[in-house]
Amino acid sequence: MTDGSASISPKPLRSAKRRLMFVLIAGALAIVGAMAAGYYFAVRPVTLRIAVGPASSDDLKVVQALAQAFNNQQHTQVKLRPVQTDGATASAQTLADGKADLAIIRGDLEVPKNAQAVAVLRKNVVVLWVPPAAKGKGRKAAKITKIAQLAGRKIGVVGRTPANVNLLKLILQQYGVDPMKVEIVQFPANEAVDAIKNLKADAYLAVGPANSKLTIDAITASTKDGGEPTFLPIDASEAIAQNHPAYEAAEIPAGSLGSADRPEDEVKTISFSHHIVARKGLSDATVAAFTRQLFAIRQSLKNDFPLAAKIETPDTDKDATIPVHPGAAAFVDGEEKTFLDRYSDYIWWSLMAFSAMGSAGAWFAGYLKQDERNTNTSQRERLLEMLKAARQSDSTDELDQLQAEADDILRHTLDCFEHGAIEEGTLTAFNIALEQFHNAVADRKALLLSMPQNLQRTASQFRAAGTA
Repeated sequence: MTDGSASISPKPLRSAKRRLMFVLIAGALAIVGAMAAGYYFAVRPVTLRIAVGPASSDDLKVVQALAQAFNNQQHTQVKLRPVQTDGATASAQTLADGKADLAIIRGDLEVPKNAQAVAVLRKNVVVLWVPPAAKGKGRKAAKITKIAQLAGRKIGVVGRTPANVNLLKLILQQYGVDPMKVEIVQFPANEAVDAIKNLKADAYLAVGPANSKLTIDAITASTKDGGEPTFLPIDASEAIAQNHPAYEAAEIPAGSLGSADRPEDEVKTISFSHHIVARKGLSDATVAAFTRQLFAIRQSLKNDFPLAAKIETPDTDKDATIPVHPGAAAFVDGEEKTFLDRYSDYIWWSLMAFSAMGSAGAWFAGYLKQDERNTNTSQRERLLEMLKAARQSDSTDELDQLQAEADDILRHTLDCFEHGAIEEGTLTAFNIALEQFHNAVADRKALLLSMPQNLQRTASQFRAAGTA
């Protein structure tokens, strides 16, 4: 070319377009993946380990029934996996060690520091009775009607747990009876009937629900020759409950222990609860879902497991013996959070993150188009240089080359406009410059063709064409 400047080749847009599409697709997949993962973790069933024992106990049977019912439910949020232990003390220790999420514990034993109440599994009452005197034998000296008369006597305790023995000692001490002067014999709960038949004890103690079959069978086994047992009232129940908050004053209803006259009248006693407790760090939403499912299933199990019907809501007062878990309290108080309530903060932050990602994507898309804009700017400057060169050109061949280069610049500019690299105003300015270039080329060609030497050469070309 006459000005010696090099032609600027338009850069292909395919690579930039591919990069932009890749970024957009990757961002969309990331957003969809994050939303799918969040939804999955929010609604997937959670399996909770619940410590309960001992083997063959009513507590274990109820928990196994609950676990089966939970696991058979459709769209359940919580599933249960029983962890069998040697008893309430071992269950409490299992929870304290973090080897279980839930546990069945006795309210009158030491409660783990990380335990919070979820529900009351059942309430237990203490039953103290003296077997009837055998007929034909004078046992007036052995007649016992008050707890204070148990000094120097033999007392049989149903169950192997030391907790029942400690409870007996607490009652004896309340009445001024030295536990060291009382002979205490324990036997397994599942062997109570046979043990009582063979054991000649002066009195017996059993702990369980008011209508416990185990307690009723034990009383029946101690009754011989048609006589009726004597039930020893714990008249100091209020004082015991005052001194030991784990216990409450209670009454054994008349006729609730196996027959209409057993006992004949209400008998004062003390009671305590077996609690379902949860690990303190367990999610509020998980515990609320468990509590909701527990009370929904309770009624359906009461026919096969009457103890299930005795499940009660926990004490939500701030001064409760065992502090209630916030998730269980939310269910009981009707303040359970909905999905949006629980995850509104996460949703809001996610929207903010998506907005930031959109802004970053827009910036990145603009960054990818920066090269196109720079190239287009250079090409506009080249077009202006070509306009000047066209007005000074002395060769039609050179003008044709300039025209071909202008066509390439036009094609690239239109591609840039289509992909958003340049705006409409820029395209308008380019069209004006291009129109000026075309006019300059046309005018210059007309001028060159009007010169004498060009006219003579043109005439020669026509004659040669005619001869051919």
